[in-house]
Amino acid sequence: MKDQQQAYEQLIAVIDKSIPVGFEKCEEHGGTHYVVPLRDYPKGYHVTPGTPLPFLSVIPQKHHIGVYHMGIYANPELLQWFTTHYKEEVTTKLQMGKSCIRLTNATHIPYELLGELVEKMTPDAWIKVYEQH
Repeated sequence: MKDQQQAYEQLIAVIDKSIPVGFEKCEEHGGTHYVVPLRDYPKGYHVTPGTPLPFLSVIPQKHHIGVYHMGIYANPELLQWFTTHYKEEVTTKLQMGKSCIRLTNATHIPYELLGELVEKMTPDAWIKVYEQH
């Protein structure tokens, strides 16, 4: 559990350093979230009107750290880039759902790769992808 907490903190530090300008960080529901604020995208999230547009969440779970990256869910090219590079850099099998990367072993977290993933989509690019869906 201590290893997971340290890994979570290190992951947040990497994301904070890598996330493009314009995303806003917030902490709620036991996780860290990065959103497009309403001042920049007044339409907000269509599922919950009046709330910022979610982009990335990092949530520690009982047996893993969940990284929910909406860009890899909505952009097939970005997903392909990530899965290809993950296989090249990490010896363990990638465990993920549509938008959730499950990091189950703190010693095999590809921090640098996740930082690169975060850098690849600006708020404007995310809004464009979001509006196409």
